[in-house]
Amino acid sequence: MAALKTHLHALADAVAVYSSLPIFKLPVYDNEDNLRAWLPVSFREFQSHVEHSATVLAHRLQSRGILPRSVVGLWSNGMSYVDVLYIYGLARAGYIPQMFSLRLPNPDVIYELLERADAKALIYEPALADIVSNSPYPALSAIDLREVSIEDAVLPPMPEPASPDDIAIIFHTSGSTSGQPKLLRCDFKWLDNMVSKSATVSRPLRKDGQDVTVAMGSMCHIGQTFMFLASFQNGACTIQPKAVTFPTDELVHMIMHGGLNRLNQFPAFFAVHARAARQNPKLLALLRGLDEILYSGQQMPREDEEWAYANDLQIRNLFGSTECGAMLISVRGGGKPSPALRPIEGTKYAFMPIEESSESEYQNANARLLELVILAESGDCPDKAIRAADGHHHTGDLFVEVAPGEYVNRGRGDDWIKSENCLRCDTRAIEENVRQTCGDLIAECIVVGNGRPSPALFIEPALGVQMDEARLRREIIRRTRHFHSRRYLHERITSAKMVAVVPRGTLPRTATKGNVRRRAVEDMFKAELDAMFASA
Repeated sequence: MAALKTHLHALADAVAVYSSLPIFKLPVYDNEDNLRAWLPVSFREFQSHVEHSATVLAHRLQSRGILPRSVVGLWSNGMSYVDVLYIYGLARAGYIPQMFSLRLPNPDVIYELLERADAKALIYEPALADIVSNSPYPALSAIDLREVSIEDAVLPPMPEPASPDDIAIIFHTSGSTSGQPKLLRCDFKWLDNMVSKSATVSRPLRKDGQDVTVAMGSMCHIGQTFMFLASFQNGACTIQPKAVTFPTDELVHMIMHGGLNRLNQFPAFFAVHARAARQNPKLLALLRGLDEILYSGQQMPREDEEWAYANDLQIRNLFGSTECGAMLISVRGGGKPSPALRPIEGTKYAFMPIEESSESEYQNANARLLELVILAESGDCPDKAIRAADGHHHTGDLFVEVAPGEYVNRGRGDDWIKSENCLRCDTRAIEENVRQTCGDLIAECIVVGNGRPSPALFIEPALGVQMDEARLRREIIRRTRHFHSRRYLHERITSAKMVAVVPRGTLPRTATKGNVRRRAVEDMFKAELDAMFASA
């Protein structure tokens, strides 16, 4: 068997080729927090910072009796340069990072997930110091280690995979099941596939000079982990914004002063720039000058997509998941909305027909729906714990084949929706909790909010309920508060504003069984949802 390649091997290879080029451009702010410039960090400097961090971490962890190959939790924002150094530094020191983003803010859930992974320590964002003061695990603050003296500490040898089935890194599903996310134990075979697969999706585009892209999310999630791998293996530089929701003026600064030529963003965030460009010809010209606008996580709204194609923007759709990284990609540009997707080279997928009921919201008389299935022999097939009985990973994502080997996404065949930052939310779990805790108050309920900052709850009150609407909404929030306290921020309904009360019989239902139709509710109450989140 050929030697397995990790992200650390990929970095070493890239440093050998692109040593003096910038791998990062970091924002520089003045005393009033205004963006002033972009500070370059070379490939060689980054590798040096990773190795320095690894040396310090190895010394501090081993002095506490925490041996290499132990799982160490990292609870951080995942957006800063220091966060990246911890992620890579832990791996370089020989440990298994278990990564949590700040979108999972409940420490009890963090501790439970650490216990399930048999973790030995927790490294936390400094701002969380009070929250973790009673941590049952040895806890270290994720301070900047670049200026910490290493004295006599020694850099550990480069970790080498002993077995393809050994765990390299632990992510978590982006949605909760039974009150917490699932562990995604990623082995070295899976990581090797991520390295090779990522290199194929971000080949250089700029004819003269270096490609410059932007971080699209937290490195605690697979999306940006994958895209960073994709970028640096092709000698590209990543601009590090303060937040993924960076405003349009910051995007302009990136293009004009940071050299950005490849924009990676989730559709909901790109929509902000698209709206601004409709009114600003100079901004539109800057967007048209980009070599690529890559969106991922969910479909771009049809209006934005049609506008982008009409204005010759080089948009490209990358379809992926936490479990598998990127899986399908469209042709850049493409000329028309809803471009067909093709499996990324080197993967082994199947598109299996699903059994449709006559009441399916996805039913299309002219196209057979197919579920994307990651075959067991595909290198990116995830941990066996989340595979089906047939040994394959059934994604739940539905497609139609529009040409041989080309597919268009048609949503999901389950009860999950995706928030505006493309993280998943289990609507069925929320609905079941509402029915359990508020059964005397409601006759029917449905959770919607695809592409929104958080889910929203629509209810029809039970017969005989005497509360006015405002009090009913508050009472539902009170009864469900504990359930939501354990969930990701993007999965929570914690404000009465996110609960809508409608008359009995209002919610659209299927013809025979009378089930409330989620997609139809989204469409029917679009104006109410827009207003709900505009005031949130």
